[in-house]
Amino acid sequence: MSELRTQRPRAEPAPARGHGAAAWIGGQLREPYVQLFASQLLTGAVALVANILMVRALAPAHRGEVALMLQVVYLATQFMLLGTERAFVAGYHETPPAAAVRAYARLLAVPCAVGLVVAAGFELVVPQRWNPGLLVIALIAGFTLVEVAGLAARAVAIASGHVSDFLVSRVAEALLLLALLVAFYVANVTTPALWIVAYLVAGLVPTTAYVCLWLRGPGPRTAPERNRLVRREGIALFPAAVSNMAMLRSDRLALPALASTSALGLYTSVATMTELLAWPVRAYADSRLGRWRKAHRGGDLVTRPILLAVVVYCLVVAPIAAGGLYLFIVPVFGHEYAPAKAVVVPLVAAAGLYAVSRVSLGLLIAKGRGRLVSAAEITGFVVSFTAYLLLIPPFGILGAAYGSLVGYGSCLLFALLANRLTGDKP
Repeated sequence: MSELRTQRPRAEPAPARGHGAAAWIGGQLREPYVQLFASQLLTGAVALVANILMVRALAPAHRGEVALMLQVVYLATQFMLLGTERAFVAGYHETPPAAAVRAYARLLAVPCAVGLVVAAGFELVVPQRWNPGLLVIALIAGFTLVEVAGLAARAVAIASGHVSDFLVSRVAEALLLLALLVAFYVANVTTPALWIVAYLVAGLVPTTAYVCLWLRGPGPRTAPERNRLVRREGIALFPAAVSNMAMLRSDRLALPALASTSALGLYTSVATMTELLAWPVRAYADSRLGRWRKAHRGGDLVTRPILLAVVVYCLVVAPIAAGGLYLFIVPVFGHEYAPAKAVVVPLVAAAGLYAVSRVSLGLLIAKGRGRLVSAAEITGFVVSFTAYLLLIPPFGILGAAYGSLVGYGSCLLFALLANRLTGDKP
């Protein structure tokens, strides 16, 4: 707003109050964090609809198989990215998109090639009883590459200031995914692997289109030193990225092993929606990372108001979400999903703790404390996974829910203590 005021000629009369409000709202909507927030909301809405369609079309065991394949993809994606997302945003700030795309492509070339070799080796070496088959492995490998490209495109968009392009890409992806899922639902497709095809195609088309569009623009060559710096910082954050993904997804991996795929289907029907509570907060933290780092270097980073605002958000939204979801399950999903009501409250509480931890860890990254970030994420993963092993066999999906609550809480506690020890301006 200060920029607008200084650029307006003094002789020009002040705009009408309504026009001023409209201009302010328009300016806020163009803010990167608002656009990232919108993309997260859109992704969450699509995930909600996709969840409903799948639980209506698939039996709990088949829904669990789809969930299991998705969790493998999300975990493999982190190994290919090697923690470079946030490091790239910081290292390539205000870089033209063409140069940023080329730089990230060089960062991803070797990890993606290694990932494909591992997938091929898995198909050739693993015994038949543990081998899901060539089709499933190929779908998982292909969707993993699409996810890697999509997350890299998000980092490129933030670094180059083209978040609006990323938002448009997400809209196109959402529309295409919904169209494919509705088509599968109408056609009564009950093969779990085919539902993964919808995710693969929906992610591939818009991401490829925007990468090609960005590459057409001008862009200077980037120095190899910048990529090496991003790689080093990414490796420092890689344990945090993997531990965070493992903390989020290991419950989905533990449930079919310690309980059943039917239990996973029941659990995922709730967990998919409770995760949405943290997505807006995570988008906010990602978009503010550069600003917080700059403020920290200038000695002006004040963490307490930021954390307090997130806590208030969680305290307001969590009870509403829990009540609505509890009443929502049986009418929408059907009576066979009624047991999932038992995990609503602990999963909503866990999502609130996870949301606050995202901002706490973002503040640590801004302070240059990457090792503490990794230590916090590892702590959360170890505690949650231990809780899953202890609680899932006797309590099933309720044990998984409380394991998540304990794990996310321990991660948050570590992050809050680390922020306090590294200094907070009063």
